[in-house]
Amino acid sequence: MIAAFAVCLLAINATAQAPGLSEMQQARDDLTANFFSALDCSLVLAGIFGILGAVKIYHNWQMGKDRITSDVAAWFYAAFFMMLSGIFLRAVFGI
Repeated sequence: MIAAFAVCLLAINATAQAPGLSEMQQARDDLTANFFSALDCSLVLAGIFGILGAVKIYHNWQMGKDRITSDVAAWFYAAFFMMLSGIFLRAVFGI
């Protein structure tokens, strides 16, 4: 009885994986068709974050605020995260 139940679970598990693979391929095809490159998009967003962060930090510095070190770290890691997310999307979807 236990062996029959285990065989049924294995059959369900094997059929559940096939639709996921075709959906990942469809997502990859959609991303490739719609976007020039996820890496390029993430690098552009990282550059925008860097410029906005530099302007905000410079403004806070000129106003004499004390939180400059934490702001530098926050904006740097926001830009760094955007760069890594583009690399991650490129690796996952192969675009």
